[in-house]
Amino acid sequence: MHPSTQPGDRLAALGTQLIEIHHWLREELAQLRASLEPGAAPPAGGDRLRSLRAHCLSFCSALTAHHTGEDAGAFRVLAEEEPQLRPVLEKLAQDHRLIDGIVRRIEELAADPTVADPAAAARVLAELDGLTAIVESHFGFEERTIIAALDALRADAGSAEELFGLAPPAW
Repeated sequence: MHPSTQPGDRLAALGTQLIEIHHWLREELAQLRASLEPGAAPPAGGDRLRSLRAHCLSFCSALTAHHTGEDAGAFRVLAEEEPQLRPVLEKLAQDHRLIDGIVRRIEELAADPTVADPAAAARVLAELDGLTAIVESHFGFEERTIIAALDALRADAGSAEELFGLAPPAW
């Protein structure tokens, strides 16, 4: 089978693209968390504080862009096309607001000059543990409840980047 060349046609189902984005975000979160573990190897450049801040900023920005993109893109389109999903979409949007609060706390902690100290790093780790638990639950629920509806969207509903705030990673 040859890929279609019609404008708006997708080569991968939107549901698959969403799962790929979630997988990448999970990996990034795990790497961020591992970098704070006691005894973690120093980054290539040797500056743990700068590396932590850069990784945190990158991850937090990507997660925020994804959730903001979903709220304005995929959730809006799904609410119009699949009205029965509106309660699920509202629950997911509520999760986004909760996650955003945790992300802001992590960003504040990472900006603190003492973040490299063991006690400060432990506070960041605790926030990352909470974020990991919520994100895992959120991503799993989202994947179970809206993948089929995403896959059924018409081709002109938007690209993955328009609907999810991020493009799937290029593995």
